[in-house]
Amino acid sequence: MKRIKSLLTPLLLATSIATAQAGTLIINSDQADPAPKAAFKQIIEKFKAENPDIDVKYNLYDKEGYKTAIRNWLSTSPPDVAFWYAGNRMKTFVDRGLFDDVSDLWDDLDLKKVMPSTVSAMTIDDKQWGLPYTYYQVGIYYRRDLFEKHGIAEPKTWQDLLDASAKLKANNIAPIAIGTKYLWPAAAWFDYINLRLNGLEFHMDLMEGRASYMDDRVRNVFKYWRELIDPGYFLENHPSYSWQEAQPFLYNGNAAMYLIGNYIAPNFPKELDGKMGFFQFPIIDPNVPIAEDAPTDTIHIPAKANNKEDARKFLKFMARADNQTLVNEALLQIPPHVNASAVDNYFLNKGVEVLNNASGTAQFYDRDTDPNMAKEGMKGFQEFMVKPDRLETILKRIERVRKRTFK
Repeated sequence: MKRIKSLLTPLLLATSIATAQAGTLIINSDQADPAPKAAFKQIIEKFKAENPDIDVKYNLYDKEGYKTAIRNWLSTSPPDVAFWYAGNRMKTFVDRGLFDDVSDLWDDLDLKKVMPSTVSAMTIDDKQWGLPYTYYQVGIYYRRDLFEKHGIAEPKTWQDLLDASAKLKANNIAPIAIGTKYLWPAAAWFDYINLRLNGLEFHMDLMEGRASYMDDRVRNVFKYWRELIDPGYFLENHPSYSWQEAQPFLYNGNAAMYLIGNYIAPNFPKELDGKMGFFQFPIIDPNVPIAEDAPTDTIHIPAKANNKEDARKFLKFMARADNQTLVNEALLQIPPHVNASAVDNYFLNKGVEVLNNASGTAQFYDRDTDPNMAKEGMKGFQEFMVKPDRLETILKRIERVRKRTFK
């Protein structure tokens, strides 16, 4: 009898551990900025209230640290739910077998019908690999009061942007705030100049390795970009600032414009109410259809997750219109669910108008192309902004990586 008991004890222990694991849902998130942090605190509490039998462990990381960490723990000790991004960022993990196919959830919840704008961004090989919970416009946020003070109209064309920048510079205001410490903010300028000059089809050919960085159309992007660099229209010492660290220059009036996503809007100080404006990236070639960057943030179930049953409950929970409304009210972003409500907000209304009228959308440079390609490309963009005379060397280096990456 003692022998039987001794054999059963490890079995019972293993069973109890498995049961405990099954009731524990581990979620890893990169939503650490104040507004999303508060939004997801509400979401997690609401999910726990509706699912009292599930013990939720919500782990929060800063965005830059998260981008590095996720590559390690998806292969080793993944959570049950991981926050991430659509486009090539998602595809990288799908191709490596690290995200679960959740097409059945899309079918069960009829998500293709209620989230039509994000279907293409979430689909690889005719399957869906995650759930979108927000997307947003990218454009130029600016100090409306400074523009009015110096008689500057909202730029509609590239020449308008150059003229506005010249006038601001003459009044000792940095025309364009930017922080390129983590490289990606520079990519917004590459994306938009390329989209406005060469169109979405060429842009995606470049992102997917089918076009060369030595192409004259790419060189033309840098020619236009240099028209802002050479006169000193970008914030000085921008490589020493993160995107957050560059914001105070905009808020204290030392800078006037910032090309960024709408996630910046919740950060605007109360004293600037009514003084901040938004405009669509200016037209360069009027014959080129107007495409936009519209990054989509997502949640996924790692392929090696322990508790996929409860993970699926969480994805279904986040797919609901009421929860997408809740999150996006705090984020001041756009819910993918057509029955969710977008808050009546100046910046959000602008974003909805811009994206509804876009000829097409891209995600963002580092979400649309291979991670290795993105790293080298963005490194080159930052270098060009500091040392534009090195362009040929930069392009040759980026092109070598493109050939190696997409061989």
